[in-house]
Amino acid sequence: MIINHNLSALNAWRALSINTTNTQKSLEKLSSGYRINRASDDAAGLAISEKMRAQIRGLNQAQRNAQDGISLIQTAEGALNEVHSILQRMRELAVQAANDTNTVADRAELQKEVDQLAQEITRIGENTEFNTQKLLNGTYKGTFHIGANENQNISLNIGDMRAYNLGVVGDAKIEVTATVTDGGDLTTDIADGTYTVKYNDSTGKYELLNANGVAVATSTNGKDWTATVGDDTLTFSEAVISGNVTIASGTATATGTVDNGGLQAGEYTYVAADSALKDSNGNVVATTSDGITFVDASGATVLTFGAALTDGEEISIGGVDISDQAAANAAITTINNAIEAVSAERSKLGAYQNRLEHTINNLSVASENLTAAESRIRDVDMAKEMMEFTKNNILNQAATAMLAQANQLPQTILQLLR
Repeated sequence: MIINHNLSALNAWRALSINTTNTQKSLEKLSSGYRINRASDDAAGLAISEKMRAQIRGLNQAQRNAQDGISLIQTAEGALNEVHSILQRMRELAVQAANDTNTVADRAELQKEVDQLAQEITRIGENTEFNTQKLLNGTYKGTFHIGANENQNISLNIGDMRAYNLGVVGDAKIEVTATVTDGGDLTTDIADGTYTVKYNDSTGKYELLNANGVAVATSTNGKDWTATVGDDTLTFSEAVISGNVTIASGTATATGTVDNGGLQAGEYTYVAADSALKDSNGNVVATTSDGITFVDASGATVLTFGAALTDGEEISIGGVDISDQAAANAAITTINNAIEAVSAERSKLGAYQNRLEHTINNLSVASENLTAAESRIRDVDMAKEMMEFTKNNILNQAATAMLAQANQLPQTILQLLR
């Protein structure tokens, strides 16, 4: 019999330590709900479950990405819905203007509405945004990341839906003046007053009509006018092919037209100090070195005037021309083409939205199933673990009792020492 080493007590203490550790682990699992709380619980299982967690969180974020993509598409498509409505109204006006029951003055009023509608199409195209990104001015080229891993995405480009790109803008208009020049007979052949410009299909000339509908002057190009009776002439810097001409004290005032080579419908002002043409928001849309030829940012010529502009001159660009029967008749087809272009873009956006809705459903199913697999690895089976906890708890109590008994054994040696 020995007293320095109580082997029975050591044995009971070792068993108690093991049981205590196991009990603590069971308590940790039961309180956290996880089977794996640290790598030592299941090293391989931890690595697998963390990889699954990355996939699950990626799939869930991809769902949100797809939903954001749908919101962007709906924003663009909603704006195009209004563009469609505007184009339908423009077509209606063109059909109305193509009827010769309308006078020149009537068509001028119809043209005013068409001009405003074209400018509104441009405004919608310039200002429609999603999260500060322009959607309808031709610059949006986006990528929607709709998967948990690299390169799992789709791309979307939205076309330029502004008025010029839809083909429903007209020429640039600028106020011009001319002096009635006498041919030498010292007789004023074109009297002061207000005249209307109209194109005569039979003669192939523009006519300056007085209040009685009589042509007092004609022109083949809208710039150079010659009196029908007498030798008076008028020379404008730009073509005057529609609208009214007012003559007072021998000075004619009218709206001249310049071929539009790329500017959107809107109001522009020439700022000589900057050698630039600016829109209503102060943005530079074209620059010039001589006040005559204007180029855009890409270097393409958009406007060329007959004479240099002066500081502060205003240029207006409206809608497709419906100022006479022939122009209005042609405008119907032009606007039809614009309607078809918008329809095609809306159809594309609708198809993308449907695709993204299916994507969301697929991502949701994948996330659900992967979560179930991760749960089987990471989560604890509460019933099973409760069984382990109960077993370890009983073993703890038994080991404690046996340790107490083992500690009593050396006392029997005292019987030998009496």
